[in-house]
Amino acid sequence: MPPFAFQGAKKIVFGDEAVNQVADEIRALGGSKILLVLDQGLKGAGVAQKVVAPMETHDISYVTYDQVTSEPEPTLADEGAALAREQACDLVVGVGGGSSLDVAKAIAMLAKNEGKAEDYIGLETVPSPGLPTIMIPTTAGTGSEVTFTAVFTMRDKKKKGGINSRFLYPDLALLDPLLTLSLPPNITATTGMDSLTHAIEAFTSLQSNPMSDLVAREAIALVGANLKTAFASGDDLEARREMLLASLMGGLALASAGVTACHALAYPLGAFFDIPHGLANAVLLPYIMGYNAESAEAKFAHVGSLLGADGPDSETKILAESGVNIVKASIS
Repeated sequence: MPPFAFQGAKKIVFGDEAVNQVADEIRALGGSKILLVLDQGLKGAGVAQKVVAPMETHDISYVTYDQVTSEPEPTLADEGAALAREQACDLVVGVGGGSSLDVAKAIAMLAKNEGKAEDYIGLETVPSPGLPTIMIPTTAGTGSEVTFTAVFTMRDKKKKGGINSRFLYPDLALLDPLLTLSLPPNITATTGMDSLTHAIEAFTSLQSNPMSDLVAREAIALVGANLKTAFASGDDLEARREMLLASLMGGLALASAGVTACHALAYPLGAFFDIPHGLANAVLLPYIMGYNAESAEAKFAHVGSLLGADGPDSETKILAESGVNIVKASIS
């Protein structure tokens, strides 16, 4: 077996009302003035208040940067970092979906490194650590709270790329399923399919390893068993809880094993047509699965079984095809 590495956020806290621990965790990381990074929609949904309430109760000072948009451009990170330096913030808390968390991670890095976000697009281009970070996801899909990546869209160049650095791993991933209850059905669906894509691609990647396979398999099974319920009944806390856990595990899997052709093709769709990342992955996933299954039949048969496909274990081709059909039916 070749050597492999497995890494994620330095600490993970998961559970109902976990957000109430945010003040204690901020103090544990030495934070005294916080830059809170989020999008404006979270204010209207009442989610932002659930995060800031324990901070206010414990007299923790914070500054808000709420200009994050879907499929963010790197200039947002530049603006946020300038605000963090101007206000002498010493810790960054990102709240929201993948866009907000990615921008928050980049802001924290830029606050302690020279240059602009676009300068660091690539692999291991960041020279030194940034500010400590706490990531609080409000969607169940991207897994950004435990990865080393911040993805940006350069619309002027029709290009999409990520800052990928060990220094972007968050200090804390704080996951509270209650924060996902207000997620609309369409975003529940696309982020859920994003999570499934992460897990399937990591599981079938040439860089997969025993640890990434462990969490990827569980993530695939959790999405298969819970996404339809979370979509149809958004107030079903058990389904929301399982989907958030699947997203976490999918993020851990991709951080270790990487992703494959589905993400490679989804990026241009986002860069050229502003198609949301989760939706692009959802549309592409069954077709990429069908193509790759020809050369990795056993692994895709396992995916089919995890998604509930019927058939004898010896019929790997049938199970692999059934898995493809299950995913295709879920997006039709």
